Amino acid sequence: MEIRPIFSALMKSRTGPLLVAVQVAISLAILANALFIVQQRIAVSQRPSGVASERDVGHVYVRPLRKLSHPEVLAEQQREAAVLRGLAGVKAVAWTNQMPLSRSGSSSSVRATPEQVHESAQPSQYYVQPGFIQALGLRLVEGRDMTEADVMESDPEKDAEAIPPGVIVTESLGRALFPNESRFVGRTFYFGLGGEQPTRIIGVIERLQTTAAQPGEAGEQSVLEPLRLSTSGSHFAIRAEPGQIDRALKEAAETLRKTSPMPVRTFTRSMAEERTNRYKNEKALAWMLIAVSALLLLVTVSGIVGMTMLRVAQRRKQIGVRRALGARWRDILRYFVTENLIITTGGIAAGLLLALGLNRLLIAYLGVPRLPLEYLAVGAGALWMLGVLAVYGPAARAAGISPAIATRTA
Repeated sequence: MEIRPIFSALMKSRTGPLLVAVQVAISLAILANALFIVQQRIAVSQRPSGVASERDVGHVYVRPLRKLSHPEVLAEQQREAAVLRGLAGVKAVAWTNQMPLSRSGSSSSVRATPEQVHESAQPSQYYVQPGFIQALGLRLVEGRDMTEADVMESDPEKDAEAIPPGVIVTESLGRALFPNESRFVGRTFYFGLGGEQPTRIIGVIERLQTTAAQPGEAGEQSVLEPLRLSTSGSHFAIRAEPGQIDRALKEAAETLRKTSPMPVRTFTRSMAEERTNRYKNEKALAWMLIAVSALLLLVTVSGIVGMTMLRVAQRRKQIGVRRALGARWRDILRYFVTENLIITTGGIAAGLLLALGLNRLLIAYLGVPRLPLEYLAVGAGALWMLGVLAVYGPAARAAGISPAIATRTA
C-alpha cells in the first residue's frame, strides 16, 4: 500500500489528525519523564541503609519527666542499657542520639583542612557508644571498631561542642573528604568552618544512611562519634532475634517505665516503620505519576478511537466503493492502521523533542538526572502499540461493511 495517497487524504482534513498527534506528543513527553521519575523514586526508597536485617532492628526512646544532673543522666543510661540487654529475644543494645531514616537528628559541616573555605560535606553526626556497630550490623571495611577508651564524656551544658579524638566514617564521607584517596584510616579532618581541633579516622564502615536519607552520595555521609552525653532523653538501638522486634520493642518500653525510679516517657519504632515513614511521600508521588500517565494514555487512546470512528463515518461510501471494486477486508483494515501509524509517528517525533525539553526543565529546577534514551524508546513503543490497538476495533468494523449498505447509507 502506498503511503502518499493516505498522507494526501490526511492533509485535506488535518484538524482531527493534528489534534491526535499533539495528544500523542504530550503523552509521550509526560509518560517518559514520569516513568523515569517513578523508577528513580522506587530505587531511592529501596536503597540499603547499611543496617543489616532491618526487619530485626528498632529503637526505643526514653525521657525522664524531671531534669537530671550530668552524673545522674549517665548513670541512668547505663542502668537502662543493662535492663534492655536482659530482655528475652534481645541480641544487642547500644546508646545513640539518632537513627538512620528517622528524619530528625544532628549534622555538621566537615572539611579536610583548616584552610578550606567551603565544606567538604555535611554528614549526620551519630553520637554513639561501643556496641552500636554490632547492634545495627554495620559492615566495617577498614580500621577498627570503637572501644571504651575512645569514648569521650561531655556535659552539653558546659562543653560547647565535644569533638572526640577518633571517629568512624562511612566510605561516602571518606571520599567526600579525600577524593583522591582509597584508604582513610589515620587521616584527620575538622568539624565546622572555624574549628582548630582535628579528629582522626580510626575506622571506616561501608554504609550508614543519614537521618534524612537524601538521594545521592550525601545520603550516605555519616560519622560515628564515640561520646557519652547527658542528653535530655536517650535512644537505644535494639537488635532482636528474627521476627521478635515488635515484641521486644513493646516489652522494652514497658520494662523501662516499670523499672525507672522516676516517671518517664517512652517511644518505640522499628526500622521498617522508619523506612515506611521516610519514603511515604516518594511512594505517593510515584503512584500519582502512574495515575496521571494512565489517564493521559486513556485520553490519547480515546482520541484515536474517536478520530477513527469519525473518519470511518465520513468514508462509508468510499469504503463501499472499494469493497465493490474488490478490496479485501484486510486492505481496508490496513488502510486505517497505516493512517493511524502516520499520525502517531508524527506525534511521537514531536514528543521525543518535547520529552527532552521537559527533562531539561526538570534538571534545572528539580535536580532530576538526565533522561535515559531507553525511556523514550519504551514510551514510543507503548504509544505505537496502543495506537494500533485503539484503531483496530473501528477499522475492523469499517472493513466489515457491506458494499451495498455502505453506498446506500452514505
